[in-house]
Amino acid sequence: MSVSLSALIATDAGARSFAAAFFLSRNADGGIEYIGTAVTWLLLCLSATAIGLALAMLMDTRRADLVPDALLKDLREDFKQGRYAEAIQRVKADGSFLGSVLRDAFQQAPSGHAAMRHAMEQAADAALIGRMRRLEVLNVLGQVSPMIGLFGTVYGMILAFQAIVASGGAADPVMLAGGIGTALTTTFWGLVVAIPSMSAYALLRQRLEGHATEAMQGADQLLGRLRKGTSRDAGT
Repeated sequence: MSVSLSALIATDAGARSFAAAFFLSRNADGGIEYIGTAVTWLLLCLSATAIGLALAMLMDTRRADLVPDALLKDLREDFKQGRYAEAIQRVKADGSFLGSVLRDAFQQAPSGHAAMRHAMEQAADAALIGRMRRLEVLNVLGQVSPMIGLFGTVYGMILAFQAIVASGGAADPVMLAGGIGTALTTTFWGLVVAIPSMSAYALLRQRLEGHATEAMQGADQLLGRLRKGTSRDAGT
């Protein structure tokens, strides 16, 4: 029974020390250091926000939402059969990146192929910028979180030096532990937010640009087929 009680006490002490090390900043007297703790929990909230944004952007940059194979297949068949009105209606009903690009291009059909290409490029730039703007939030979190962590680091070191000054240069290690712990904890959580945020930003941006390039290539091929089809119809 005494062994079990000892193990229970050790486990409880370990849990308290883990919480104190990673989620709470303590003063030398064991009380909560509110500024350091607030910085830690701010970084925890930013970490949760970054994870949520990364998952949302992962769903928003799916290939099926940017370059749907079914739309490409149907449009190619429409152009092959000369069903241009059906192709226009199909594009208007589609909400993908490719659909929005072709929708603007088709609106300029009366002005010629050059005007259609120009409209397509402008629509692609606008749609890509809109998606990049949402993705940029991850980049901001990745850039700002280390600065917030650095604020906590500097604040914690100030506390540690104040403890040294207050003790006349012979501070008890326990008195220094609070400030140093705050400095290290906030640095740790700043990196925990920054590393995944920057990694997710880079990977999702590459994914988005790759799919957007593929969509533009598909749209360009479709416009080329449309130009050949209309030229052939005009010749006949």
